Amino acid sequence: MYPQTQIIPVMDKAHFLQILMEQIRLITPIEVLSTVSQVISVWFAQKNSVWVYPTGIIGVLLAAYLYFFLAEPPLYAEGSVHCYYFVLSCYGWYLWVQKKNDNTLMYPIQWSTPDVWKKTAVLSVVNWMGIYLLLKYMTDSDTPWMDSFVSAMAITAMWLMAARKIENWLFWMVSNVVAIPLHLYKSFYLFSLMFFLFLVMAIAGFFQWKKMISSTQLY
Repeated sequence: MYPQTQIIPVMDKAHFLQILMEQIRLITPIEVLSTVSQVISVWFAQKNSVWVYPTGIIGVLLAAYLYFFLAEPPLYAEGSVHCYYFVLSCYGWYLWVQKKNDNTLMYPIQWSTPDVWKKTAVLSVVNWMGIYLLLKYMTDSDTPWMDSFVSAMAITAMWLMAARKIENWLFWMVSNVVAIPLHLYKSFYLFSLMFFLFLVMAIAGFFQWKKMISSTQLY
């Protein structure tokens, strides 16, 4: 005889929908605004537009507030790295509008040299271990490995983006892959969905920049 197929009771399905609706109600207006701002920012980044920075600044400041004051316990590394995003956004904004005497961009899209790759890899690992140790022994974080990894990869990605290095998209991909389950665990469901979208957009952004790398964009 064939094994009987298990049928999920109607009450289980109803209970699942009830839990889902409760979680949706937990999404705050600040989380919505931050998500929208950051998605728009990544879209501008794909287009190699300097508007990536003013739109991104709004999103990262709101996200920092959520990580520090609404997460239980706080996502210290993610909150701190979003403050870093703010500083790097201001710096990147400045670099992206710099032009040479012939009105071409001083910092066009380009590949990183092998030397930059080595330094970037070492810096990423050092940042990961450093942030992990801080979270592990100086905070009440219950996700030190994941929180520190997401933050370390994002720190590298943000620095590479400010310099318009195409490899920034690769580090965003790696960071987003881990950020998705991290935010699910912390009940930031909209942010988790946002990071999934960011992962897709990072893949698309890498190939878009790869196509544009031979041309100079003026803004």
